[in-house]
Amino acid sequence: MSQAFLMQMAMSAAAVMVLVALAAWAKIAKPMSPLTDQRAEQLFAEEFPGRRLDRIWVAVDGRGALARSGASALVLCEVGDHYVARHIPWAQAVSASFRDGVLKLDLSDIAAPQARLALTAWPPQDMAA
Repeated sequence: MSQAFLMQMAMSAAAVMVLVALAAWAKIAKPMSPLTDQRAEQLFAEEFPGRRLDRIWVAVDGRGALARSGASALVLCEVGDHYVARHIPWAQAVSASFRDGVLKLDLSDIAAPQARLALTAWPPQDMAA
C-alpha cells in the first residue's frame, strides 16, 4: 500500500468521524426548564386559543400539565425537547390509570401515544366527570 493511499484512507476516516459526531450532537435534546402554572397556562392559550380553562394541574416534576376545559381535558406532555398538546374527553382523563403518583393518559396518537404526568393525587374530588 502506498503512502498516498494510507493518507487518503486516514482523511476519509477522520471525515466520517466528524460527520458522526455532528449527527450525534444535533440530536441531543436541549434541556427544558420545568413547567410552571404560568407557563402551562401560556402554552394552553397558544395551542387552544379561545378555550376557557376551568383548572390546571402541573406535574410535580414540571414535565407536563393537564387542564379541564368544559367537557375536554387539554394535555401538555414533554416529547424530546418540546411539549406536545392534545385534547381528550374529560371523562377519559378522570378514569385514566393513576398508580404510584403517575397518571397515564391514552392519547391515541402515533406521535404521542401516551402522556405520563406525575401528580400528587388523581382524580380531583371536586371536579368529577
